[in-house]
Amino acid sequence: MNDIESAQIWIDADSCPVAIKEILFKAADRTQTQITLVANHALHLPPSRYLSFIQVPAGFDVADNEIVKRLNSGDLVVTSDIPLADEVITKGATALSPRGELFNANNIKSKLSMRDFMDVIRSSGVQTGGPSPLSQADRQNFANHLDRWFNQN
Repeated sequence: MNDIESAQIWIDADSCPVAIKEILFKAADRTQTQITLVANHALHLPPSRYLSFIQVPAGFDVADNEIVKRLNSGDLVVTSDIPLADEVITKGATALSPRGELFNANNIKSKLSMRDFMDVIRSSGVQTGGPSPLSQADRQNFANHLDRWFNQN
């Protein structure tokens, strides 16, 4: 695995909650880890030598493809996008959802199957509702997994 100086964090920033970005921004300075946000709309970042932003054109999976193209084995990608998480794992990096769910080789295929199944259900007209609001437990779970990633690198 990469050491902490070379491992970096990529954020699928179009859908990442503000509370999670704030946790990551603080961690960047505290750990001196490079964090790059990738989104198809402009973002305001606090001043930090460890934060950068890549704006990509709007389009299906454009941000995801940019992250996959640039990430290295050992990096961390923060995303709730299951297909992106699958590609991240395939490249030897770690994928963590903003709710603190760690995606790995043991669970990603079942997550992909469930996602595809839910897409079929929704396309047939069934209302499935959206995700619940980010809870304090979600934030804590995310922070705990983030700390474990830092400790392993």
